[in-house]
Amino acid sequence: MLDNSSKYSSSVTTDPLSEMLRGLRLDGVEYGRCRLADPWATAFPAEDAARFHFISSGAAVLKSPSGEWLRLNAGDAVILPRGDAHVIASAENVEPLPFGRYGRKEVCQGVFDVQCADSRCGTVALTASMRFNIDKLHPLLQLMPETMLTSDLATSEPAIPHLLDAMAREVDMDRVGAGGILARLADVLTATIIRTWVEHGCGNTTGWIAAVRNPEVGRVLAAIHLEPERDWSVAELARLMGASRSGFAERFARVVGETPARYVARVRMHQARLWLKEGMRVATAAEKLGYDAEASFSRAFKRIIGDPPSHFRGRGEEFPAVVNLIAAE
Repeated sequence: MLDNSSKYSSSVTTDPLSEMLRGLRLDGVEYGRCRLADPWATAFPAEDAARFHFISSGAAVLKSPSGEWLRLNAGDAVILPRGDAHVIASAENVEPLPFGRYGRKEVCQGVFDVQCADSRCGTVALTASMRFNIDKLHPLLQLMPETMLTSDLATSEPAIPHLLDAMAREVDMDRVGAGGILARLADVLTATIIRTWVEHGCGNTTGWIAAVRNPEVGRVLAAIHLEPERDWSVAELARLMGASRSGFAERFARVVGETPARYVARVRMHQARLWLKEGMRVATAAEKLGYDAEASFSRAFKRIIGDPPSHFRGRGEEFPAVVNLIAAE
């Protein structure tokens, strides 16, 4: 049986998505309100933070990381959970401008304004960098799709348009504390979008949606992500699923795309990577993950992450000071 010290028990919940979202939260959000006149375009480079765009009025197109163009109408929003490089523009044929071309004006704490030079601004957008408590290389974010578009989801979840409206009003009213309220709204919105996409998304048979839609595999993923430092054995995870070791291993690999042992190892080493970036000593990280020797931990870390632990120690990145959507003249 699982020991009583575990934070997770299969009797706690039958909803693995709720458990997984408990372990995924926003640690920081920065917003830019953008008033844009056609034609306009900007390219967003890849970053560790997730990226969010909401079209309050007007319209836009977004070139996804895979190269597909998506239409964004007024009221639509899109989340790129891994912060992959993309372009957002008034039309596909507009040449994107680099970041930083235009100045910014602080509207309220955590919210900055980007105003186009033309008085006939037809598009108003809210854009944000959303920093999760895990980085984009974490296995949980790697399971997610590259884009989550709310226009595909709003009919299934009526709360999404109301949350977006509330965010737009907070920016427009320019009240004290708007930044904090926006951060809380963004937390709820992100969880709602993820949940709705899982429930009503494109019906993928592999990856994130398949894993979470599958109650048995979803329960196992939830346990792993709630206790990333724990050295989960295949036998323990099989008991959580209520299956034999061989039956569990086969089903997990078929749904998730890799073996349970490999997935657990990746989650643990990405947790160690975060600890090291925060300044934890390599020996301490090795001890927390149950390694008897620092050398064996370092070998396992490099095998999975690609670089030795010393490469990451104390290299935590600062959160971007501002998020801008740059308008063309």
